[in-house]
Amino acid sequence: MTEIVVDGESLTPADVEAVARHDATVAVAEQAREDVRTSRERIEDILDTDEAVYGVNTGFGELVQKRIPEADIQSLQRNLIRSHAAGAGENLAVPEVRGMMVTRLNALVKGFSGIRERVIDLLVDMLNEGVHPVVKSKGSLGASGDLAPLAHLALIFIGEGAAFVDGDRLPGEAALARRGLEPISLRAKEGLALINGTQLTVALASLVVCDAERILRAADIAGALTTEVTMSTTASAHPRIHDVRPHPGHSETAKNLRRLTDGSEIIDSHRNCDRVQDPYSIRCMPQVHGAVRDSLAHLREIVTTELNSATDNPLVFDAERVDDRASGTEHAAVLSGGNFHGEPLALPLDYVSGALTEIAAIAERRIDRLLNPNIQEEHLPAFLTDDNGLQSGYMIVQYTAADLVSTNRSIGRPSTDNIPVSGNQEDHVSMSATSAHHAREITENTRHVVAAELVCAAQAMDFLEGLDPGTGTGAAYEAIRERVPFLDEDRTVGTDVEAARDIIADSTLLNRVEAAIDGELA
Repeated sequence: MTEIVVDGESLTPADVEAVARHDATVAVAEQAREDVRTSRERIEDILDTDEAVYGVNTGFGELVQKRIPEADIQSLQRNLIRSHAAGAGENLAVPEVRGMMVTRLNALVKGFSGIRERVIDLLVDMLNEGVHPVVKSKGSLGASGDLAPLAHLALIFIGEGAAFVDGDRLPGEAALARRGLEPISLRAKEGLALINGTQLTVALASLVVCDAERILRAADIAGALTTEVTMSTTASAHPRIHDVRPHPGHSETAKNLRRLTDGSEIIDSHRNCDRVQDPYSIRCMPQVHGAVRDSLAHLREIVTTELNSATDNPLVFDAERVDDRASGTEHAAVLSGGNFHGEPLALPLDYVSGALTEIAAIAERRIDRLLNPNIQEEHLPAFLTDDNGLQSGYMIVQYTAADLVSTNRSIGRPSTDNIPVSGNQEDHVSMSATSAHHAREITENTRHVVAAELVCAAQAMDFLEGLDPGTGTGAAYEAIRERVPFLDEDRTVGTDVEAARDIIADSTLLNRVEAAIDGELA
């Protein structure tokens, strides 16, 4: 089993996916542990003084002016977790919870949160032993972090809430006990450190990055197949076209299309035909897919930065490196800021949601060109069935694709919304968690539409006789046909699309194609 070493500096979206979906174990780098110990020593130094420091010995939010006596600090941390566990909606899936756990761990081990190593160890043990807190999906405004969902997660630390272990839902303390673990009493700063951060947003965003990149490569594959079976040209993917408009995504998509169709007898068979131009959904694939590719590259960059950032508040620093505006002592400086604000994630997530909607939209138009008897090629039967009329073939697959495109378009862009909270102290929020939830939904919908194009293009390929497809498109066709047989009579075609959707999600399609072309697609 893969082990991910968490050091606060190098976590990637792929690492998050490995822990979240494939049960990779985690370990903490020794230098990170040393940083955690040093940070805690600074908090202890503050506690030895009488100075009021936010997050250490004061109330929270609008109650920041309330000084808390030392004897009540542990109660303060426990009350914080309990009171903030006010989420709603469906529970997050276990992979999403594991994503939150590993991303929170990575932020904490950077050594700016002031928690004890004991807290880190319990989080590591919960991940490695499969103790998965029950976390409500709704309640975060993406400012002061993803407070409510993280509080539901943190309840397990104090033996409350609930968690899944071996598929059983157990009370928090019982869930820990099944794995030989014990709850802890949170000390100064620790409750706040556990719930103040962007970990729901960034965990979901990490999975969006991984999924969307696979979907985009699958869209290139589907588009290349459609190019062949509609007797279209790959001239629009010529490198000279993209050299004079040098957006990186354009060139990468065009290169993918050329590699996928390399050696295609189908393309060669009509190289000098009298068709002047192909429709935009085929001709402009490099421009449309390429623009989406560039948006995903931006999101990946933002997410990677966020994964390796300290996002709680306040943060604890070496006093020698901070000026006298900070609270604290001569050894420890505590700065209150806004690293918990989710705007850096919310905006690119909304951008990518729109971009993925365009992938679904252009794929749906190519599906229509494969099925529609009014515009499809003469060698293709209506709705890709020989006995049309008696049979409907893949007609309704396009209906579903159209519905999913419409659904994607109807989903709002939460990053532009704002509802002040906490007595107007938190007067501008990012709604980043909602942006992440929407991006996840749009990703799933887009995968289904691309899968539908793959199924229809494979069916169309069977009406081309005596001509071989390209090396990459041929491998894609074979991978589809291993799960989806030729449609010779009506059946439940939704199952066909689901099978194609699965080979996109588990990378079977991509692995088969890349093995055939002897290299990775962009």
